[in-house]
Amino acid sequence: MTAEQALKKLKSMDLTNKVYVGNKVLVDGKDTKASFTDSDLAEVKRVFHSQRTFVPSFKEKNYTIMPERADRYRSVTLKQEVSNQLKQLNKNLQAPKDAQAYMEDGKISVSKSKKGNQYDIAEILKEYDKQKYNSEIHLKAARLQPVRENSQTVKQEKQKLEELSQQTVNYVLQEKNFPFKASDLIKNASVSKNMKLTIDTSGIKTKLKELNKEKSTLHKNYTFKTHSGSVISVKGQSYGWAIDTDKEAERIAKAFQNGRKSVKAYYIYGEGYSTIGVGYHVLTNNGIGDTYAEVSINDQRIWIYKDGKLKVTTRVVTGRHDTHEDTPKGVWYIEYKQSPSVLEGSEAGNPHYSIKVKYWAPFTLGGVGFHDASWRTNWAMDAYLKHGSGGCVNTPPSVMKSVYDNLEQNEPVIVY
Repeated sequence: MTAEQALKKLKSMDLTNKVYVGNKVLVDGKDTKASFTDSDLAEVKRVFHSQRTFVPSFKEKNYTIMPERADRYRSVTLKQEVSNQLKQLNKNLQAPKDAQAYMEDGKISVSKSKKGNQYDIAEILKEYDKQKYNSEIHLKAARLQPVRENSQTVKQEKQKLEELSQQTVNYVLQEKNFPFKASDLIKNASVSKNMKLTIDTSGIKTKLKELNKEKSTLHKNYTFKTHSGSVISVKGQSYGWAIDTDKEAERIAKAFQNGRKSVKAYYIYGEGYSTIGVGYHVLTNNGIGDTYAEVSINDQRIWIYKDGKLKVTTRVVTGRHDTHEDTPKGVWYIEYKQSPSVLEGSEAGNPHYSIKVKYWAPFTLGGVGFHDASWRTNWAMDAYLKHGSGGCVNTPPSVMKSVYDNLEQNEPVIVY
């Protein structure tokens, strides 16, 4: 045939649109015409020319001609149907099981691979693209193959786990390094197909809990040296910090996954108005520091210190003792400051009150704090026994501004 005769035959060719996988008909589509047109003549002539040889040859050779105008039914619709049918068949077939390196109880092992019979859809569709203009499409029944035990992938997984077992991540807590050794803390791990480590964090959490018990201050006793020089133990209340072991374990695990050498503590929590772990950055004076408010119930007096220097001291009246409304003892912190403010609450003999004050600095969520008390006439040292406040630290109006100005949010308040 001439090139023109060949093109005429191509233009009249019927496509039955039957797709076979192996010996089975997977899709029996509607018949269509090949989408060759006169614009494909140049391509036909090119193939005719490429068939010429310098010497006679009986060697068979395949040539492919694609029509310039794409057949959407063949290239898109029929192909998608083939893909959908294969996916549907795969639902009832067994997937292969890859061999995989894993760490269990500190020992690295490799699981066995297992053959399956699911179709390799990607490979079959590649073959489809090569035949999509054949009248009938015959595709090899390619099956998904498992990753074998001796494969390069498994070797890389083993290497990844071996490298993990040699790693150490320094956990920086209050400017001190605490080494977390994978060989001690990580007993179970695996590697995904994209070479990402999955780590059992239980060992990391255990060490973080030990650090919490040893180093955190939340709800623990503080050793405190009073204004008089005596050393006492005061229970930590809202003031203090602790490690969020679950969140920090995740961060340390990610450091192991990414090969990082050091992680600074971040998820430190506390209680009260602020939950960020007040006092975490305070490293002196047993975690209290040199800036604080000291409240003595026996002396009915407060002392405000800034950087270790006494800024103001004054007589006060604390919570009423005979009605059990005592100012709560412990180590608290200034939650916020407000000037002016309206105090609302209840106390013995006054089920509901609302009163204006010029200065307000609470240190408990229950509404206990420092404030001026212009209505008070009894400032005697024993006033708190039967004529005390509803729990707050009543401060003389003449000195309250100085007290207020020397108090800062999150600074500790020691009541004893």
